[in-house]
Amino acid sequence: MGRFVLRVSCKGIRGIVAAVSGYLASNGCNILDSAQFDDAESGRFMMRVVFQSEEGRALAQLNSGFAEVAARFEMEHEFFDEARLCRVVVFVSRFGHCLNDLLFRSRLGALPIEVVGVVSNHLDHQKLVVNHDIPFHLIRVTPENKPVAEKQQILLLQELEADLIVLARYMQVLSNDMCAAYTGRIINIHHSFLPSFKGAGPYSQAHKRGVKLIGATSHYVTADLDEGPIIEQDIIRVTHAQSADDYVSLGRDVEAQVLARAVHAHANGRVFINGSKTVVFPPTSGAYAAVSARRSLDHATRAAAH
Repeated sequence: MGRFVLRVSCKGIRGIVAAVSGYLASNGCNILDSAQFDDAESGRFMMRVVFQSEEGRALAQLNSGFAEVAARFEMEHEFFDEARLCRVVVFVSRFGHCLNDLLFRSRLGALPIEVVGVVSNHLDHQKLVVNHDIPFHLIRVTPENKPVAEKQQILLLQELEADLIVLARYMQVLSNDMCAAYTGRIINIHHSFLPSFKGAGPYSQAHKRGVKLIGATSHYVTADLDEGPIIEQDIIRVTHAQSADDYVSLGRDVEAQVLARAVHAHANGRVFINGSKTVVFPPTSGAYAAVSARRSLDHATRAAAH
């Protein structure tokens, strides 16, 4: 039996958990995992339920039948197959560490994603991308052609049916219109020195100031540059004995890890945007196995086709 997920978000009032679990039980579904959070500050309730349909009901049927419960609580809700692969388009410039990490993890089945395209304003990583059998799209961006280039990008995203855009050290600022069009569907990564060390060479600046912690932040992109809802963060310690080059190397490593965790959380439906912040539920048991099984099946299907 497949594993399915129901996400709900609504005003926090009494009876939500009972209504959701009751609906699933009455439709022959067995709950495997449930996580919920009632935010007293915002008054919002968020819930993620993993379940199996023991009577074989399709997700479309379950979604249609859930309409009465959703209307009663004025819920935003979504059903999806936990093994489904999120269609991701990666944007990258010249730093390739995050791109390389995402491609590797995706190929292993460690991320519940399918990278359906890579967009870059440089040719540096074309060979890497093509070697992974992924389409590479060069879209040059200059101050003069930026609006035209962004229209090309949006048309490409629509053509590729992208679920998520990942800015893997893409060094261009997206327009307000693009941020609005893909609200909650663009993830960025940057070092955590902001706003202290801006501009070129932030790690060199940090080294000169004797910084003892290096970190990275992954967040949703909004019109407010680098201030969108945070999904994931991490830090590592450095000492006086390490060079500026060491800072760069260690910083790139933590950036790649943080971005991968943020993408995994989003693709698995574990992230809920709650105003200017997020609620991120922990991974559930069996999620990696479901993705690995789906990835193995996809590889076998492609091999048979050839």
